[in-house]
Amino acid sequence: MANIYSVTQVNSYIKNMFTQDFMLNRIFIKGEVSNCKYHTSGHVYFTIKDNTSQMACVMFAGNRRGMNFQLKEGQNVVIEGNIDIYERDGKYQLYARKITLDGTGVLYQQYEALKKKLEEMGMFAAEYKRPIPKYVNKVGIVTAQTGAAIRDIVNIATRRNPYVQLILYPALVQGEGAKDSIVKGIQVLDSMNLDVLIVGRGGGSIEDLWAFNEEIVARAIFECRTPVISAVGHEVDVTIADYVADLRAPTPSAAAELAVYDYRALKEQLVQKQWNLKRELQKTIKRYRTQTKQYEIYISHKNPKVQVQKQRQHTIELEEKMEIALKRKIEKSRYRLSVYAERLEGLSPLKRLGNGYAYLSDETGEAIRSIGQLKKGDTFQVQLKDGKALAAVTKKFRKKQDKV
Repeated sequence: MANIYSVTQVNSYIKNMFTQDFMLNRIFIKGEVSNCKYHTSGHVYFTIKDNTSQMACVMFAGNRRGMNFQLKEGQNVVIEGNIDIYERDGKYQLYARKITLDGTGVLYQQYEALKKKLEEMGMFAAEYKRPIPKYVNKVGIVTAQTGAAIRDIVNIATRRNPYVQLILYPALVQGEGAKDSIVKGIQVLDSMNLDVLIVGRGGGSIEDLWAFNEEIVARAIFECRTPVISAVGHEVDVTIADYVADLRAPTPSAAAELAVYDYRALKEQLVQKQWNLKRELQKTIKRYRTQTKQYEIYISHKNPKVQVQKQRQHTIELEEKMEIALKRKIEKSRYRLSVYAERLEGLSPLKRLGNGYAYLSDETGEAIRSIGQLKKGDTFQVQLKDGKALAAVTKKFRKKQDKV
């Protein structure tokens, strides 16, 4: 009777066959990515296919560390790995250890690798970027002799400033020898003491633009003593040359605008500034004239002659005030004197004598004011209005007719 095997035994046997096949243990397969799914665990499950067949694939999280791109639907890739069977389901699949992009993907990897290298070397650093001169006389151009790029640059530069000199180095910008031709153009124009260089070309595929992603071109731009504007492709195209250049322009047309100043606009600005300057100058002159008049008035007031005249007038005014004040004081004093005179006159002994009063004094001339100064037999003088008399005390009387 024939041997009968379980499903597990058969799957195990087939797995052992896969394991022992050297070619299947390390195989490279090219195809298009389909049904790509990222698991929360970090594993990637997808299908690799061509025009007629497809194969299940898995890449475990541990093998993804070297990948520098995101696996997406429709990518053409080259997978390095091994083919093995998953015993539980009885299905074989490709276990990917390394995935690289095919065709343009390989170029993209080279681009990223060079970009990382040059960035680490500091060739993209801002401190090495030189300013583009604002007003240029000579502009060097490294690009193809024919094509839209040179036409656009010449047309725009001539329209903006017809007096700027444009010097073209007709370089190869695509294909074999393009990188060396671009480098030679940069070096030749750099030796001509120009104001700025425009290095670039029109749009194209990544293969068409690849010369501007070469390290030799990047180093030529970095070592160039003349400021460089990179103008490669369209706005969405970014090359290594763009990172190294002193200034990146999104298109060759934009590079011409950045390099060449607008002569007419500048002329209009100068006319406007001249008018503004004239207006401000007139304002300033008017302001200074007004200040000068004010200073003249001030100086005229400070003139010694004027000051003497002012002081003289002030002195006259003071004299008048003093005279008025003196008259008032004299009048006031006269009035007071008349009052005092009247008072004195009322107190005058002579006036009293004229009214029948007499002035008594002893032999020494001392006034006798009290009866107590006299005694019986004393002599005294009696001063009357019109003369004197000598009298003697015969009797003394106190008030109330008291006999002393």
